[in-house]
Formats: sequence, structure tokens, C-alpha cells
Amino acid sequence: MILTLQGPDALSDFRRHRLLQQLRAVQPSVSGLEAAFIHLVEAARPLSDEELTRLKSILDYGPEAEPGQPGGLECLVVPRLGTLSPWSSKATDIARHCRLEAVKRIERGVFYRIDAGADLEASAIAAIHGHLHDRMTQTVLMPGVAERVFRHHEPARVETVPVLAEGRAALVEANRSLGLALSDDELDYLTESFTALGRDPTDVELMMFAQANSEHCRHKIFNADWIIDGEAQDHSLFAMIRHTSQVSPGGILSAYKDNAAVVEGPVTPVFLRDPATREYGYA
Repeated sequence: MILTLQGPDALSDFRRHRLLQQLRAVQPSVSGLEAAFIHLVEAARPLSDEELTRLKSILDYGPEAEPGQPGGLECLVVPRLGTLSPWSSKATDIARHCRLEAVKRIERGVFYRIDAGADLEASAIAAIHGHLHDRMTQTVLMPGVAERVFRHHEPARVETVPVLAEGRAALVEANRSLGLALSDDELDYLTESFTALGRDPTDVELMMFAQANSEHCRHKIFNADWIIDGEAQDHSLFAMIRHTSQVSPGGILSAYKDNAAVVEGPVTPVFLRDPATREYGYA
């Protein structure tokens, strides 16, 4: 079962005013804006009155938003469907530590009600939604379909990409549909490789190839040869970045290792508990 619990206002006066200005820039008819947090709770069974009271106390972090007048453009912005937000994992852990074992998951969304006149075109609604959510991490839902947040799907079957039958075009389509962000030379490489192997690749293999060979993991562009006005440079782009610490190593203990760097700092006393005396003091 799914419970919906009202939360506090989601926007300060300053943020509400700024968002209102942004919405008016894309749709001049916008005259008002309301935004409130909504807590969505997936429970294994109906909660008792005592459990519901305990759950509400956990989710009490501000005055409950006053419900506005119905009407206008309404939508619910939630974490991207199919993902579990950090807020959700923390809130759910807290609920379980508070003996709410029936609570399977808690998620939070923002309910928007926007006064923008009647008969908005689809393009206008899309423009408004674009200012209400981050497309990478959030989804816009219409009221009444919040249960989609907790929709459970069976694992999809592994699919093959017909490279042997369709050649490079099959990889181009897989690159588009799966969002692999493969470059042209990588598509050529994969076409040649699987043709030589005499078999089609699976979507899992292509996804793993795309991740393992991504710019973030391998710095393909930063580590590439750098040529300016036809003259090859001694350092790649990434080597030039590292060059700064090489010529000015003062105070640097470690750099460019495990995506972290360590620099020297001042010596300062630390407030610690002595394991022998069990007393706290500076060391």
C-alpha cells in the first residue's frame, strides 16, 4: 500500500520569487506558485494509529504546508523513476530503526501548483516543467500516479545487437537507444572486433564497454595527443594539468591518486577520548 503525507513548504520566499520570475519568462501568464514537500510511503501492510503517529513524527521537520486552492497546472516532481534517492535511503533507515518494520521505503517529492491561465499548449507546459526539475535526476508526474515511484520491474532479458546481419548501423542504433555515448572510432572498433569474433554483442557487453572506456574512467580526450598549428606538443592535456603540481610541489603530499589529493596543513590539537581513562581531552 502507498501512503501520501503532507510535508512543509518546499521553497523559501526568495526561491519562490526567483522561480516565479523564471516561469514568467517562458510563460507570461504565470501569476502564482505553490510548492510543498510530499512524503510517499510504501508499506507492507496498513499502519496502526501508533505507527502512523510515529512515522509522522519522523517526517516532521517544519510546519505542514497549507493546502492551496485546487486548480491551475499541478504536477509532482520526484526522483528519477527507477532510482533510489539518498534522502530515501536515509529516511527509510531511520524509520526501520524506529521499529517501523512495515515501512518498505519512504520517498520525497515536491508538489507544484501553478496559476498560469487555462488551455496551455503542450510546449508551454513542457517549458514550465523544464524549470521545475532536473532531467538527469528527477521525473515530473501528474497528480494521482505517485505509485509509479515504487513500481517494481522484473529484470529485463539480455538482448543481442545484430552486428553480423546489419553491421555498424546496428551499433549506431544501440548507441542511440541505450545512451552509450560511443565515439565513431569506438563504433568502428566494436564492429571490426565482433565481426572477427563471428558473433553479435549483447547489450550488457556494450554497456560495460561504454562505462569502462568512458572519458571519466580513461580520460580519452585529456590523454590524447595535443597538436597546435600542426606542431605536436610534449604534454597531453592531462599532463599539462599535472605539470602545475610538478613544478610547484610545495605542500603537496599526494596528487592525482584515487581521485584525491592531500596537502599539508597546520598541526592542531584533536579532542579525543582516552580508551584507558575513558575521559575526553586534547591530544
